[in-house]
Amino acid sequence: MDFKCDKNNVFTSAELRLMRDALYVLGGKWKLDVIRSIAAGNTRFTEIRKSLPKINTRMLSIVLKELEANHIIERKTFDEFPPVTIYTFTAHSKRLEPILYSLIEWAEMHREKIFNHS
Repeated sequence: MDFKCDKNNVFTSAELRLMRDALYVLGGKWKLDVIRSIAAGNTRFTEIRKSLPKINTRMLSIVLKELEANHIIERKTFDEFPPVTIYTFTAHSKRLEPILYSLIEWAEMHREKIFNHS
């Protein structure tokens, strides 16, 4: 994408709203960490919690509910004793993978400028 600073080539209001929505879905202190944990194979609440020792149980519950509400993950409960609940990625969320890798690539290229304010 070629950014141009002129009145005729700017993001529309609808495009800005879409970008804000996407950043909201992925933003916050813990969402990317939880996504990473699930991607690493931690599918149960306790596994995710153990993989992120600094997150408290309440916050993890909130983050999982938000990711589920935004169709990034789905919660599956199996009728067993004791009940088993797992979290997995939705088909919808798998389209995020190349976008996240592009974000990593951009951050690697610009990290010094971002944090040194140069």
